[in-house]
Amino acid sequence: MVNLNGKKVAILTESGFDEEELTSPKKALEDAGAEVDIVSPQKEKVKAWAHDHWSIELPVDVNIEDADPNDYDALMIPGGVLNPEKMRLNDKCVEFAQHFLQEGKPVAAICHGPQLLIETGMLEGRNMTSYHSIKTDLINAGAE
Repeated sequence: MVNLNGKKVAILTESGFDEEELTSPKKALEDAGAEVDIVSPQKEKVKAWAHDHWSIELPVDVNIEDADPNDYDALMIPGGVLNPEKMRLNDKCVEFAQHFLQEGKPVAAICHGPQLLIETGMLEGRNMTSYHSIKTDLINAGAE
């Protein structure tokens, strides 16, 4: 098991994230010893989407207006269709994600999560994975 003691990870999300794509990685990161904050444009809580209905609500630890990317060692972006679509239209979310790419910090983006990263304009030559329906979008953004 990886030891992430002393590491701090930001999960950047909006309401409409896929429940499993946030809760499972969050648990794995915490089990490995990382401190994990949910960062969001929402002030108090974010709501998950599970298959075909709204699901659980999770507390927001840090509002994006108050978030300093320098406080974090890595970034995780959960998928879901609504989540990255909302974030890619939010300049603060784009700038927050851009910091991790500029600094060479680890970035994990699940399923549709890479849509936010497209908006950074920093995907040229990067190897990426994604949900198959956004593969062409990533290629057009310069990702491999």
